[in-house]
Amino acid sequence: MKVLLVFAHPEPRSLNGALRDVAMKALEAQGHEVRVSDLYAGGWKSEIDRADFPSLETDTRFMPVAASKRAFETGALTEDVKTEIDKLLWADMLILQFPLWWFSMPAILKGWVERVYAYGFAYGVGEHSDKRWGDRYGEGTLAGKRAMLIVTTGGWEEHYSTRGVNGPIDDLLFPINHGILYYPGYAVLPPFVAYRVDGLDEAGFERAAERLRERMRTLESTPPIPYRQQNGGDYLIPSMELRPELGEPGATGFALHLNGADEGSETSGQRSPLQVAAAR
Repeated sequence: MKVLLVFAHPEPRSLNGALRDVAMKALEAQGHEVRVSDLYAGGWKSEIDRADFPSLETDTRFMPVAASKRAFETGALTEDVKTEIDKLLWADMLILQFPLWWFSMPAILKGWVERVYAYGFAYGVGEHSDKRWGDRYGEGTLAGKRAMLIVTTGGWEEHYSTRGVNGPIDDLLFPINHGILYYPGYAVLPPFVAYRVDGLDEAGFERAAERLRERMRTLESTPPIPYRQQNGGDYLIPSMELRPELGEPGATGFALHLNGADEGSETSGQRSPLQVAAAR
């Protein structure tokens, strides 16, 4: 399998960097081919602006979506963006690795998504009609590939539990898992999350490293998060609302977009499949 690991931490000697090395060694030991995009080390430009579209006329109003569409169609994207798109097309598996900063990914990784996910490549794909609303959420350019997150956080696992003050980790990562990875077609595996990383001693690190090695050994067999497919019949088109007969009566929130939420497993107070996988 071909694996692309996009790494977003400014310090290679960090625990995040050590876990990256653990993941790479585990993957290579199984014969997988691994490429790494180290965003900080490579000086990745995080903001999207006119400089990303050199063919755009100077007197033209800058509209990022329109500029992205034209640049992708004409092959006029910048070379750094083209290189990352080629890596995504090459890879069977994408791993995004980052520390959880202010409840999300670092700005440099968000900028990687904004610049690399060009219109016509990761979005704006497919037919829009009264029967389909584009090739997205389970379909799209990257369908047939897998993806997952490796995340570190200084907070306790309990802080990110279903009743934790920070909110459930599944909910915090939903915009990334569902909105960034599942949107263009990836089958998204449950995330690997390491908690309380600022206070890990050697034994604690080794426990986290062994959990990560096991996740890397099972990339091809781990069932993906069972998100509902947009064009699979669960959503009304064009409103894109979940059909009223689906989901627990009165239930709201991200868990509604999981197959199986109709049985109430996500709203009954039990741990979700994502939390179980992250805690192994």
